[in-house]
Amino acid sequence: MLTVCWAAKGGSGTTVVSCALAMLMAGGSEPTWLIDAAGDVPAALGIAEPSGPGVLDWAASTTAPAHAIDALGVAASDGLRVVPRGSASPPSTHPRWAELAHHLADRPAPTVIDAGTGPPPAGLLIAAQQRLLVIRPCYLALRRAAASALVPTGIIVVHEPGRALRADDVAAALRAPVVAEVTLDPAVARAVDAGLLLARMPRPLSSSLRALVA
Repeated sequence: MLTVCWAAKGGSGTTVVSCALAMLMAGGSEPTWLIDAAGDVPAALGIAEPSGPGVLDWAASTTAPAHAIDALGVAASDGLRVVPRGSASPPSTHPRWAELAHHLADRPAPTVIDAGTGPPPAGLLIAAQQRLLVIRPCYLALRRAAASALVPTGIIVVHEPGRALRADDVAAALRAPVVAEVTLDPAVARAVDAGLLLARMPRPLSSSLRALVA
């Protein structure tokens, strides 16, 4: 299964959600893959920053076959491999994004892509079984998401105190279902800051997202 996560506005929590989903998927007969197209996955997980090429370098290449993406993965844990971002800058319209999406969707290993902020490459979405928009119930974020015209298969709402908008408001505005609601929890921020998210994911975070990996 291929899952692509993105946000309409920075600071929505896409990287943490992507990491948590990949960690929950890990443990099967095939390793779970977490592809970092945004650049913050190693820091969020608390692992060493990979120094080699990454997914952007693969996408910019004209000769690397689709399966070469597997050689770029580094072990984050026994059941989780991370493909780093890399340093190249391929355009979002590059046809290799669709090639990558089809390759990842066709193999048995589950894969999560952290596509970062803003509309992800259309080619990445074409074969994804789950297209998840991570958003806080913020008017500005909602406005950007609506303007992008991208229709997710599901919305993950990250609640924070003091917001007037509810999950139902988000679903109605974007015409897509809310598939998970995550409460902004200081324990998650502490785990990320201490480099412990991979070792000890806070229970409220895992409970909120578990239904998406069942």
